[in-house]
Amino acid sequence: MKPDSNILPAPLRGIIPPMVTPLLDRDTLDVAGLERLIEHILAGSVHGLFILGTTGEAPSLSHLLRSELIERVCRQVAGRVPILVGITDTSFVESVNIACKAADSGAQAVVLAPPYYFPAGQAELLEYLRHLTPELPLPLFLYNMPSYTKLVFEPETVVAAAEIAGVVGIKDSSANIVYFHRLQALLKKRPDFTLLIGPEELLAETILLGGHGGVCGGANLLPQLYVDLYNAACSRDLQTVERLHKKVMDISTTVYSVGRYESSFLKGLKCSLSCLGICNDFLAEPFHRFRSAERSAISQHLQNLGILQDN
Repeated sequence: MKPDSNILPAPLRGIIPPMVTPLLDRDTLDVAGLERLIEHILAGSVHGLFILGTTGEAPSLSHLLRSELIERVCRQVAGRVPILVGITDTSFVESVNIACKAADSGAQAVVLAPPYYFPAGQAELLEYLRHLTPELPLPLFLYNMPSYTKLVFEPETVVAAAEIAGVVGIKDSSANIVYFHRLQALLKKRPDFTLLIGPEELLAETILLGGHGGVCGGANLLPQLYVDLYNAACSRDLQTVERLHKKVMDISTTVYSVGRYESSFLKGLKCSLSCLGICNDFLAEPFHRFRSAERSAISQHLQNLGILQDN
């Protein structure tokens, strides 16, 4: 962990877990679970923490709950690692409001996906960023998440955005490695601009080929695994990379694959944390936690993976 996280590294490197949001019901934080989860993640020597992203169910949470989460996380982390706060919203003003709350609470950066619902063109997205960024009190990471927002930050748009003061990097969750490599090629003269990968299944090759880090959902569950994989890739220890990448894929093909819907990743992750006694597995609506059959399957997977001991 970095001793002074008030200074955001350029580029930001390492594993920055997108933290789940522990809930007791649709508008109440699981405070005790949140506290345990934060310490569990930080114990894995991660390099930062990203809250209010996709894994954090941000679009489903009230603005009041988001504000409470920001306050509690920043207070507990207390500068041990940089905190990145998601500010994606359909409202320009609300994105600014969340960013101001993050800055007031002690976060180091904010993260923004394209505003969803209205299909903006690339020129419109760039104009939006040029209007928004001067209003933000913290450095901004772009967030490319086309499967959910239905919009892409095209590579040329990212290059243009990188020239805007305050835009410091991008998290790419497209799972399109060609897109990521194109960003690397176009931004090779900007070594200070952070390039982070979202899908953990692509973490190893991304780091080996020059990416700066990963925003890996599985690091909620096994933070040290992803840190060790990152470190092995940085050291080009290919034997260790192969071994640890297999563990990541074992999680992906078991824990994330229970259930029938696209929400299975999040349900499996939250259920796993609940099975380990870390936090509640309530999900914001329209989703629900895994029921008994799926929970039993998750528990069995965790035992098979050596994550949960058979009682």
